[in-house]
Amino acid sequence: MRALVTGGSAGLGQALCDRLLADGFHVTNLDRDLPDQASTAEYVQCDLSSRDAVDKALKTLTSSDGYDLVIFNAGISATGKFEEIATSSHARIIAVNAEAPISLCAGLMKAGKINKAGRVGFVSSLSHFTGYPGAASYAASKDALAVYAKAVRKVWQKQFDIKVTVVFPGPLKTDHAARHAPDGADAEKRMAPNDAAKLILRDIKRGKAHSMPGVAARLFAFLGQIAPKVMTFAMKKLIYSKLDKTVAD
Repeated sequence: MRALVTGGSAGLGQALCDRLLADGFHVTNLDRDLPDQASTAEYVQCDLSSRDAVDKALKTLTSSDGYDLVIFNAGISATGKFEEIATSSHARIIAVNAEAPISLCAGLMKAGKINKAGRVGFVSSLSHFTGYPGAASYAASKDALAVYAKAVRKVWQKQFDIKVTVVFPGPLKTDHAARHAPDGADAEKRMAPNDAAKLILRDIKRGKAHSMPGVAARLFAFLGQIAPKVMTFAMKKLIYSKLDKTVAD
């Protein structure tokens, strides 16, 4: 069995790679950076913000056997007052979080490199249900994946028996989350990447349309749907009002 994970060198992506390797998959990690720790996953270097690099990586990915499971996990962010974030940061976020995974997925499908009865996962964000004041471009880019997945899900399942899952993880205990969290945020309240990866892979393998790892994530999504004004106010109070600097990946 073969799997592809984007952004597999750290955080949730690394946890996904580790679990897939333990499950007997041959894993390819597509990332800009080398893995944080020793890994037996095949590493393909790619700066997802560069269209030329994405096209080059796609040639490499389509030159080998097809994949039984693909997870588009890579993501970057920029937090702070929207108007204070550099225009180049907004553009880079859209390129990495939305343009690159959609282009890679379309290229793999066109080349027939996602195997019949395969599984595809798109890592979106809980901001899909509430918005994300202070990280609007991140929220928009991750929402694009949820919409893309919704558009292709039924067609791919009917024609190729490929099932598509959108993942809506909550805050995770990662360096990335810590960088973008407001000062004083309690990291212990965040889910460990390994725990999230276990739940996410379970849902993707089962072919579930949506994966919300953990009770807190499911509750957050539910409240965002039934009480959007309340959740918007809460997000503004808990996050936006506490952002006193701009942080960009």
